[in-house]
Amino acid sequence: MRSTPIGIAMLNDEREHVYTQNNPENRKVVDSWADLIRKKLKNIDGSAPELVVGSDIIVNVRTAQKVGEEFSRANVKQVIMLYNVWNFPFLAWPFLNSLGDVPVLSLSNNNGKFPGNVGLLATDGALRQAGKRTHRIVGDLKDKKTQQRVLDWIRASQAVTTIHNEVFGLYGGHSMGMETGFAHLTPTLKSLGCTVRQIDQLWLLKAMEDVDSSEVKKGREWFESLLGNRLLYDGKMLTPETLERQIALYLAMKAVNEDKGFDFCGLKGQRELTEYVCLGDVPEMIMNDPYDWNGPKESVVCSTEADFYAAVTMQLMKYISGGLPTLFMDVRLYHPKQDIWDWCNSGNHSSWFAAQSMKPEKNFKKITFHPALEYYFKAGGASVEFDAAPGEMTFARLGLWDEKPYMVIVRGKSLDLPAKDRKKLNDETNPTWPHVHARLECDFEEFTSVFPCNHVLGVEGNRVQALVYLCEISGITPVVLGKTAKGLYPPIWDQVK
Repeated sequence: MRSTPIGIAMLNDEREHVYTQNNPENRKVVDSWADLIRKKLKNIDGSAPELVVGSDIIVNVRTAQKVGEEFSRANVKQVIMLYNVWNFPFLAWPFLNSLGDVPVLSLSNNNGKFPGNVGLLATDGALRQAGKRTHRIVGDLKDKKTQQRVLDWIRASQAVTTIHNEVFGLYGGHSMGMETGFAHLTPTLKSLGCTVRQIDQLWLLKAMEDVDSSEVKKGREWFESLLGNRLLYDGKMLTPETLERQIALYLAMKAVNEDKGFDFCGLKGQRELTEYVCLGDVPEMIMNDPYDWNGPKESVVCSTEADFYAAVTMQLMKYISGGLPTLFMDVRLYHPKQDIWDWCNSGNHSSWFAAQSMKPEKNFKKITFHPALEYYFKAGGASVEFDAAPGEMTFARLGLWDEKPYMVIVRGKSLDLPAKDRKKLNDETNPTWPHVHARLECDFEEFTSVFPCNHVLGVEGNRVQALVYLCEISGITPVVLGKTAKGLYPPIWDQVK
């Protein structure tokens, strides 16, 4: 998975009789944080961001410039500034000015003998009074909550600095006139830096003609072996031929992504593809999966209906989770008596969510391929049906208010309901589509009063703090719902206008 280098450095007192005594202890602190980050910041594919450790403790102008230039040569894109003792605050400037404008985390102990937090507040205060957005964490290296906050900040910063130079492949434009799915370039470039290239879906049709037919057959046989009698061929809408068209579309999209340098993408689908080629559910699903018939692969975000801000949200969630698949859903139906949302759509629920396993055979035991509904999707193909596995999740969506970006964030759970109850709920919408039976931390009115659109995105686990850091780094307003919001504090740059 793509990532950007992280720098970690420490500032100290410039008095020689001081730093010669405390630098050995300071170096231990730097190395301990570096070891912890290397150990715990692993992605699901086993990779990890590069961590660059300053060769010297910063004690004067020359060492500040030296370490800053080291980081610059190493292409460091975010910096952790450590404080273990009192330091001379002005040294932050020759350090950071050698490196450039990057996200900064100021991190210190809370120790009476070694007042790192005094150095932090003095130095970080100087950065902020010059208008630099920074984050601060004060706590013990061995404290689990402190560790998690540091890891959350790194994940957030990584997401922002990685997506900054990425390109979204927009296949066909926004679907059915959904303006919330439109690729709004100016606010996106200002906050996140990523851009868009639009390719007509005709390009995919031509690429499908060049797909290796043996590879298509291999994909079909893989699905048949995994699904058995849960692959519901009907001789009309879902046949080996219509399924192979879906597989060919996946392979074509994968090839064009590689050819054009697209880091993530969205498929318009409706109405051209769904009426004249095939339904996009299978290609979107397998694009978002961490595997296909050739084995493990990186999950590549692909949004249904080419929803740009859905895809951006998913890409950011992918990065803050270390590469997990992310989930795209319609905000479909609320059941007030049970306080349950049924979120479903004909589209890209990654099959990983069926059992949250890296083994496709385990997930596909819970999946059925239905014939596409002719009423909506005349060209046919398979609709993917399963109920998402239970577990803690974070749901979010990037939106715009008068061209100003914001992100709604809420904790929740995917529920483990009895089969009879799940069927009853699913039958009220569409039983041939994938479903998430979700309970949110917020109530119905709070959610519906602020949510930006009809598409909601999800990722496994509690990722709220990381998403909030991400928003604050990039200048996006976080709108956190439910009781979790009470433990969050708006940054100073949002309080002083």
